[in-house]
Amino acid sequence: MTSPLITPAELAALDGATVLDVRWRLGGPPGAESYREGHIEGAVYCDLDTDLAASPGEAGRHPLPGAEAFQAAMRRLGVSDDRPVVVYDDAASTVAARAWWVLRYYGHRRVHVLDGGLPAWTAAGLPVTRDVPELREGDFTARPGAMPTLTAGEAATLAAEGTLLDARAAERYRGEVEPVDPVAGHVPGAISAPTTQNVGPDGRFLPSATLRTHFTDLGVREGAPTGAYCGSGVTAAHEVLALEVAGIPAALYVGSWSNWVADPSRPVATGQ
Repeated sequence: MTSPLITPAELAALDGATVLDVRWRLGGPPGAESYREGHIEGAVYCDLDTDLAASPGEAGRHPLPGAEAFQAAMRRLGVSDDRPVVVYDDAASTVAARAWWVLRYYGHRRVHVLDGGLPAWTAAGLPVTRDVPELREGDFTARPGAMPTLTAGEAATLAAEGTLLDARAAERYRGEVEPVDPVAGHVPGAISAPTTQNVGPDGRFLPSATLRTHFTDLGVREGAPTGAYCGSGVTAAHEVLALEVAGIPAALYVGSWSNWVADPSRPVATGQ
């Protein structure tokens, strides 16, 4: 398989994959609780805050985990270099995309996101279980740098000279509301591109050609530098995934807005 996405039917027919349940909600309930209530058979729970991010701080609310810590977490969950990994959530892949991106960044070559997540799985008539599989140690080796990233300075340059997409809700981009971070607004020159526009009502990604037209209409140009950010580097990974589905490579500003506003000297724009 070459697509970063996988359908429920394809996952049901796939042998030997490690399946990670990465359900998470800002403010709860805990994803582990949802996992215990029912999950895809064989799936193991992967925690966004502890497995896919380092501790929050000036680097942002969900900084990139260090190689050693991430490798240990993935091995504990059974991830190996020679087995495909499938990740899913129940939030239109906005959290699963973070797992996809971090695994890709650290060099895993066979990572897929279940398109539509758990709702698509159950809508296809496929079963869920409360049985928790016995964990088997994986042999994944973290090799950082396989996906492009942006620092705050590079994001500012890209907003001025290329295309920097803001994946948050439009009202957060405009600075009308800010439910999480201490300052409202956006990186000057960034373009509003909410991740909700990447998927249909069923939570599945729009077709590749449709996404390509969508991003072109936003100002993305083939061969020109493109990047994405959000509040803490989670939903922006969804933007990078959608861009990849569209055939457009893009860099991720992992620290995103939570890192940008940690330095009061950085400029903030509001409005359209």
